[in-house]
Amino acid sequence: IFPANSGNKEITWMMLEAGAETDVVNSVGRTAAQMAAFVGQHDCVTVINNFFSRERLDYYTKPQGLDKEPKLPVKLAGPLHKIITTTNMHPVKIVLLVKENPLLAEVEALQKCYRVLDLICEKCMKQKDMNEVLAMKMHYISCIFQKCITFLKEREDKLDGFIKSLLKGREKDGFPVYQEKLIRESIRKFPYCEATLLQQLVRSIAPVEI
Repeated sequence: IFPANSGNKEITWMMLEAGAETDVVNSVGRTAAQMAAFVGQHDCVTVINNFFSRERLDYYTKPQGLDKEPKLPVKLAGPLHKIITTTNMHPVKIVLLVKENPLLAEVEALQKCYRVLDLICEKCMKQKDMNEVLAMKMHYISCIFQKCITFLKEREDKLDGFIKSLLKGREKDGFPVYQEKLIRESIRKFPYCEATLLQQLVRSIAPVEI
């Protein structure tokens, strides 16, 4: 809690990587993220809410139960973890991170990755200490990966075409309609309708016309 309250993002990140638990509460029943938000250290809140340990992802690189093969090839764990832990959630940034890694920028690799993200999303929602923020983030990245697959399969310009579509502005005012529709679609497809975060997002977006 103390690094988060002090506003030191680097130390907060180091403690998280060292195994600090994000859901432990203090004497007044607040987590580190809640205390940091209370004192206005929103950068540290972002670090905590976006943290996902490599160990948790590596779980999917080993066969589980009756599986003969892991759900995620070891070679994809590093590139996927980099995207999962990014704090810049702009869709163009995520597509660029995919594009810059040849291991990721393939249909089969992205299919494996988005399925793992969907499993993590489900786990975040069904665990005892539900993490709606992380669940929504995993779902959002999964939706972008699925759209990447569509462009890789159907467009000659592949991911460059996806990036152009996301950046293209409407003629009359430059508004990025495709980008807005993609984000709205990902929110609409979030499978846990009872989630408080989802309801807040819907209430914020519903009155706004494209």
